[in-house]
Formats: sequence, structure tokens, C-alpha cells
Amino acid sequence: MITTAAYIHIPFCHHICHYCDFNKVFMKNQPVDLYIERLIQEMKQRVLKPQHPFTSIFVGGGTPTALNKEQLERLCSGIAETLPFSDNIEYTFEANPGDLTRDKIDVLLKFGVNRLSFGVQSFSDELLQKIGRNHRSQDVYRSIEEAQEAGFSNISIDLIYSLPTQTIEDFEETIDKALALNLPHYSAYSLIVEPKTVFYNLLRKGKLPLPGEETEAEMYKLLMDKMERKGLKQYEISNFATPGHESKHNIVYWDNVEYFGFGAGAHGYVDGVRYSNIGPVNKYMESIVNGDEPTMTAHAVSKNEKMEEEMFLGLRKTEGVSITRFYERYNVQMDDIFRHSIHQMIQKNLLEKTGDRIRLTQQGRFLGNEVFQSFIGVIELIDS
Repeated sequence: MITTAAYIHIPFCHHICHYCDFNKVFMKNQPVDLYIERLIQEMKQRVLKPQHPFTSIFVGGGTPTALNKEQLERLCSGIAETLPFSDNIEYTFEANPGDLTRDKIDVLLKFGVNRLSFGVQSFSDELLQKIGRNHRSQDVYRSIEEAQEAGFSNISIDLIYSLPTQTIEDFEETIDKALALNLPHYSAYSLIVEPKTVFYNLLRKGKLPLPGEETEAEMYKLLMDKMERKGLKQYEISNFATPGHESKHNIVYWDNVEYFGFGAGAHGYVDGVRYSNIGPVNKYMESIVNGDEPTMTAHAVSKNEKMEEEMFLGLRKTEGVSITRFYERYNVQMDDIFRHSIHQMIQKNLLEKTGDRIRLTQQGRFLGNEVFQSFIGVIELIDS
């Protein structure tokens, strides 16, 4: 399979948020410059020439914009030297409001970055403080204005709902302020309390006042209604865009196609193998110095697993999964192996068949995990 997408991980943060379980470390006293060199070295090790031009590169973290101007310039030049760009590449950097100064914006533009994704989470300063964010709403306005003035038009912001003490009114205000920015893309995720986070420890102690499932569902419905009224298409469970501004990189994941993962703790999927990199920064760098690929785990995905993934990843998209494409990829009729799951979910009004596609119903978007789970472990043995 041709691989034309890459995720690049920058694990450094000036501040650790209370809900975050991504591979990250405090930036102070970290070997940031050396990490960038080893990261570029890993890219050169993994990407064999000739390589098809990349259509999507996503630099995430951590906080990529926590790098200083010189570090950012070295990272971007290393990416440009190593990964060939297609003419229609979507090249995204995650950004933290307040971190992205004008000189950093100029570096990104110079090296062809054409999309920014800001981790906004909320427009309530009180809630931002409660969840451990170190920016405030005024930083969001300033950062987006500076990015637009410099020439960025493809900008996305992330929101989180069902936050501790958050009310429906709080979230409605955040949505309204977000939509008033008239951006082409929005992502909104319900809070998931992950192990090894501040919130997880508070939850175990009974000190995390979450809104509850019913309120969370109301927030999600409010989100979908307001996005639709604004003319933004819901193209995936948590993502909304004006036509033509859907995230190419996220669609790579949901279309179940392959991508490189570079950096400490990054995940990739290449040549039928899903892999994860070593997480601790120094161990990651040590592996590369030794001439090894810094892989911690590698799993050759069987045909059965690929077909399951086609369903539970593809059904996240509003358009659902194509029956024809499924057959073309696996030479098996979807109905021959998933008939029971599909029928059961249709009976529950969580799935519907429309033409060539199986997709979530409106009700199914609220109960997606139940639908996705119904496709796991149900395939009878099929030769891989």
C-alpha cells in the first residue's frame, strides 16, 4: 500500500493539562535540540527512497509551538529535506494559543505549513483554569488574528465538553464564541478521563464533579444543531467543516489507510504493520543513535482485523462505509461476515443502509461506541 501521510510528534510542553494522557514531558531542561536531530534521523531511516509525495503531514504533541523560532526552523527544514510534498499537501501544525508568536508563524509559512489546529478547549477562563490550561480566551483571539493577518486561512480549533462543573449554558457560550470566529473547521470532543492524569486521580477520590451522561448528550446535540445552522457539515462524529476544509489527515485514520508515525511515542501503520515508538525521550533517542528504528511494539494486522477496523473506523464518518470499497479492498462481501452486527444495529436504529453505504443514524452518533464494539471479534476464521 502506498503511504503518503505522516504524523510527527513533539513531546514537549511548557505546562501539563489535567486531562492529557499523550506522551509529553515538561520542556524545561529537556534535550530539545538533540531530539529534533534524532527525529529527523528517524524520518530518514523509515522513509525509503523513492517515496511518493506526501499529501498530509500533521505535527502534533505535546506542543509543537512550544519550540523556539530556531528549533521550529530546524524541525521544518528537516521535514522539508526528508519528506517530499505533493502539490496539494495539507501540512498542519498543532498550536497552543499564546505560544504562536509572529516570528514562529513566519517560519511555518516559509516552510509550506498551510493549516493550523489550535487547542482552545473552552472560551470560559474559569474552566480553562480548572482544566489546567495556561492560556485564556484573549490569547485565542490574538493568536488567530495574528495567524490570519500573516496569511493562514485554513484554521481549526479544538473544543472539549462535559468538563468538570460545566453547564449546558457554559458550553453554548463557548460554541457561539467559536462560531463567531467564522473558521472553516471545528473539532469538539467529550472529556474522557484517562489513567495517569490529574483528573483520573481526582475522580478516584470523588473530587471531579462531571456533568453526567444525560447532560453530555444534550451538549452533543446542541453542538450538532449549532454547527448545522452555521452551515458546517458534520463529516465525522466529532468534526465539522465547510466544504473542502475537512481534515485530510484525520480522514487518513478513518479511511483505514497507512501512515508514518515519527517521534517519541508516535504510532504508525506501514506495510500492514501497526507500530508504536518508544515513549521516553532519552530511550527513543538512544535507539536511533544505535542505528535502530525506535519501535516499541509492532503488530502485523491480519485480514480479519483490517476488516473490523474498516467498519469501526469508517463508521465514525458521517458518510459511513462503502460496501463496494469494502469488497474491492478485501474481496469479501461485507454482508457475508457482518450481516448479524449490521442487522442488529439497524434494528436498534443505530445504523442505516443508504445506497452503497452503511452509516450511523442520528441516534447512532450518540451511541457510537456500542455500534463500533458490535463489529469486534465477530468474524469467523477467514484466511489472512
